[in-house]
Amino acid sequence: MNDISIYFQPISDSDAWTEQQLGAVIIKNQGDFPEIEKNGCALFYVPEFRGSGKENTHQSATFRRAFYRLHGEQLWNFPMYDLGDILPGNSIEDTYFAVSKVVTELVKNNVVPILIGGSQDLTVAMYNGYEKLEQLVNICSIDHSLDLGTPDEEIHAHGYLSQILLKRPCYLFNHANIGLQIPYASPKEFDLFEKLFFDICRLGEFNQDFTKAEPHLRNADLINLDFQSIKASETANPSAIPNGFYAEQMCQIARYAGISDKVTSFGIFNYEYVNSLSDKLLAEIIWYFIQGYMDRKGDFPIGSKMEYTRFTVFLEESGREIIFYKSNKSARWWMEVPYPPQSGTKYERHHMVPCNKLDYDNAMRNEMPDLWWKTYQKLG
Repeated sequence: MNDISIYFQPISDSDAWTEQQLGAVIIKNQGDFPEIEKNGCALFYVPEFRGSGKENTHQSATFRRAFYRLHGEQLWNFPMYDLGDILPGNSIEDTYFAVSKVVTELVKNNVVPILIGGSQDLTVAMYNGYEKLEQLVNICSIDHSLDLGTPDEEIHAHGYLSQILLKRPCYLFNHANIGLQIPYASPKEFDLFEKLFFDICRLGEFNQDFTKAEPHLRNADLINLDFQSIKASETANPSAIPNGFYAEQMCQIARYAGISDKVTSFGIFNYEYVNSLSDKLLAEIIWYFIQGYMDRKGDFPIGSKMEYTRFTVFLEESGREIIFYKSNKSARWWMEVPYPPQSGTKYERHHMVPCNKLDYDNAMRNEMPDLWWKTYQKLG
């Protein structure tokens, strides 16, 4: 692994922790940067807020104490690191550069970065880390707004996605939003999302049935979570919104994000200390992501489908055949989406898309699954 220690400021931790508390188990950068092994998770803090129009004041990462107090007796069958803080550079572009370099090295070595931000435009810096690897990326945002922005404006916390779409080459294949509240999305943004065949699971849909959101989490490489999308009454945060996710819902989302074999980075943004309650909730969200990471099943259907039950559904109206796979390990579902036929193509290729049993049930009623159709359009 290339040296990334130059980007970090060590943390100070002199507290005494019991042997089963995370503070005693996590491998910390306290001046001697740790030797990072493959297949683990690495936490770091980036107090960069200029993208939201605020001045940077190096806030102390008080959430660490709340996180270290938690217990992890059953968690640590893999290395977990706290790499310290990436302090804001002279310009915001310097911060983006440092974050992207760190993400590249960690992802390349199968270490999942857990970035605590800073404003949400740091998602672009995380994406840039995948760009260096020339890897297609699916992003899933846990957010009450779409944050598209416009092509003619600078990257900022509430308008960064358009800047990713403008990059050439663009490695963004899909973007999904979980938790959208329509009053916070302009009609133009919503229409563009539809034209790009991106996915949306509104807050109301999520509250009615969590399983509608789970495939989007399982299909993502990069997940970014807007802490201010948590219901204001949950943390007494004046910057949050009246309606939003409950604390336990965010922890549930974090666990399902962690359990996805495909997720290789996790960012929590717009976090500012409000009170000890907000610190404790952030700590729990991180804990549940790591708990999910430990419980990964390794059953994303790549290669042999011997350990899956195959279901074939013929849709009479469209004349299409849709193939579903159900994992015998986890009972999770996927569907096979063919690449549109191209002249001169010798071999037929397919793309595997996470779904749920409802998609199969709808197909059995002769209804085309929305996820299948959107993916097919993007593959064309």
